[in-house]
Amino acid sequence: MSPRRGLLRRLVGDAPPRALWGLGLVLALLLVAPAILGKYWLSVLILVLYFAYVGQAWNILMGFAGQLSLGHALYAGLGGYIAAGLYVHYGLGPWAGLFAGAAVAAAAGAIVGYLGFRFSLAGVYFALLTIAFSEFTRVAFDHWPWIGGSGGLFLKVETETDILDLRGGPLLFYYVILALAAGAFVLCRFLLESRLGRYWLAIREDAEAAQAAGVPVLRCKMIAIVISAALTALAGVWNAFYYNNLFPETAFAMGRSIEFTLAPIIGGLGTLFGPVVGALVLTGLGEAFTDIGQLLRFPGAKQIFYGLALLLIVMYRPAGIWPWLAERLGFTERRR
Repeated sequence: MSPRRGLLRRLVGDAPPRALWGLGLVLALLLVAPAILGKYWLSVLILVLYFAYVGQAWNILMGFAGQLSLGHALYAGLGGYIAAGLYVHYGLGPWAGLFAGAAVAAAAGAIVGYLGFRFSLAGVYFALLTIAFSEFTRVAFDHWPWIGGSGGLFLKVETETDILDLRGGPLLFYYVILALAAGAFVLCRFLLESRLGRYWLAIREDAEAAQAAGVPVLRCKMIAIVISAALTALAGVWNAFYYNNLFPETAFAMGRSIEFTLAPIIGGLGTLFGPVVGALVLTGLGEAFTDIGQLLRFPGAKQIFYGLALLLIVMYRPAGIWPWLAERLGFTERRR
């Protein structure tokens, strides 16, 4: 078998033709969506793709390797701040800055992972460690003048499209986040079909049994958190240049880390399509409940309805929406 056919086989696997045609149709629709949708719905679709991407990055650590992190805002914040700071102070374009941001985030992930995994922290204890590092970094950045401190770091808004400096309107950022989301999906597919992916699944199910079977548990966990952190940093770079501002209080906020976890949890942990479906459902619910709140003229209605909807989904679809949906659509994605 040629290398090209081998890669294609690993990507496609045993997916049924119906699933492949469906995936191709979705991708085609996403490519032409800006020509069909107005500015408002384009901005909504951008959010869907953003949360699908960061959900996929978080899913590598939790869904595949079974390590709960509630501090992933650390990596997004580091990536965004480093790329934006290099751009503002030294004129270094974001395509170069993202490598620096991803490298620093990966190093931070390695430190967090080593401290947690080396000393056998798991579950909520490891989650608390990730929260602590995110909070420490937020306090430090609040007092760092180079990145604006608590006053924030601002990027100059440009109306003309400049791909090299990632300046322009929503259309440019739409295709960038679409490329990131598609790339993350393909990467995760390859990872799951690799020996490393099988090791992750074994660790997720029973780390002690995996260790006894010869799986290098510490090394595999470290690889998972480094990859997850680096991918999340890319989302931070995109976010910084899309919104043109950064504040430590929001960049490293606990709430932001929670947002990263919702799409894969609602969509289906450990599945490839879970973060995508979860992001679509959550963003759709958010927009719908915003309209309901405005119609009722009741402050806080969005948060109440949103919370109730999430509660119902978790209660009646604890494995996530995607496994249930895939079964009814005739897609046979293997449950991870």
